[in-house]
Amino acid sequence: MMPLTLAEVGEENIIRKIGGKQEVKAHLKNLGFVVGGAVTVISAIGGNVIVNVKDSRIAVSREMAQKIMV
Repeated sequence: MMPLTLAEVGEENIIRKIGGKQEVKAHLKNLGFVVGGAVTVISAIGGNVIVNVKDSRIAVSREMAQKIMV
């Protein structure tokens, strides 16, 4: 298991765990980050990570991406 920030660009990963406070977990769940779901890193620019999750393109901060384990 590793944080999303270490995932290879273009490689599909399965979300294994989401860390952080309850509010953070709820926010990520609302964006489509759920355990067992697929996530693909599109690019990492200036600390932000752009990912494809549930047919949507979403940018998350490096801090948030560290909490998503794949």
